[in-house]
Amino acid sequence: MGIEKTDRFKLVGFKNFTLTNLHSDLFPIKRFHHIEFWCGDATNTARRFSWGLGIPIVAKSGNSTHASYLLNFLFTAPYSPTISTTPSSSISIPSFSVSSHRSFTATHGLGVRAIALEVENAHSDFTISVVNGAKPVSEPVILSDQVVIAEVHLYGDVVLGFVSYLKDSNSNRLFVFLPAESGLNSVVLANNDETVLLPLNEPVYGTQRKNQIQMYLEHNEGAGVQHLALVTEDIFRTLREMRRRSGIGGFEFMPSPPPTYYKNLKSRAGDILSDEQIHECEELEILVDRDDQGTLLQIFTKQHAYTIYRNNPENRVHAEKRGRRALSEGWMWRLR
Repeated sequence: MGIEKTDRFKLVGFKNFTLTNLHSDLFPIKRFHHIEFWCGDATNTARRFSWGLGIPIVAKSGNSTHASYLLNFLFTAPYSPTISTTPSSSISIPSFSVSSHRSFTATHGLGVRAIALEVENAHSDFTISVVNGAKPVSEPVILSDQVVIAEVHLYGDVVLGFVSYLKDSNSNRLFVFLPAESGLNSVVLANNDETVLLPLNEPVYGTQRKNQIQMYLEHNEGAGVQHLALVTEDIFRTLREMRRRSGIGGFEFMPSPPPTYYKNLKSRAGDILSDEQIHECEELEILVDRDDQGTLLQIFTKQHAYTIYRNNPENRVHAEKRGRRALSEGWMWRLR
């Protein structure tokens, strides 16, 4: 007698979508560790990110550190306690090659080449991933007797990295839905703790207008990282500073919604936002979304090969208890 084979997930449509968590991770995932960009001009790209986002350069690798084959910068959040302004030597990136870098930048320009996750054991997790169908890119390597890194293929020319530290739960939650008139199908991968969320979107053809995913695939010449979501503790302070830098090398933002959006905001947001906060949202052109799990304040940068989303979970006690789920039109996800 044969065993009937069933799909792990299926398209259900936006109205029938139900948030679920399969709790079936094959190994524990702690958090996002880093995002690696590849570009043709690391110096000016680093300066743009550092100035526009207020993220200082904490390490540098290049000719000055005897790594003439590439120029590599490391960024961190401005409140990191380990910031160092002096150049430090860098270990060679095991999976880096000049030819692959040239091919990547020639095809995609500036783009995300790697998404790295911090795990408990990069060596065993790499093996588990490959056994379960992942395509290996770089086998586990120990760097400076302190850290183990490994990489598998993610999508397009993007790799998924595993990072674990020597000194010192969760298969992906899968759910699929079709937001009304969005022109895309979306699958979201998340670990059980929901500290890592990876939305996978594909375009739906035959809609009234060309959707953003289809345009991205055309401009990027294939799959890749279309947007990043960043969390900030104080979106009002962050946006004032970022807008101050917009005209002098920083980032620009999408146009403001119509005035009626903010006139009706009180009825939608309820008592979550004060009148003063609503006024600040209108002044800074911040969008507000709310569902049964909380309130999300967000703003979108104008597209420039990459798109960055600034998110702000409310600092109120009841909002801190909310889960992480789709807001807006069903495809924008918050990362914490």
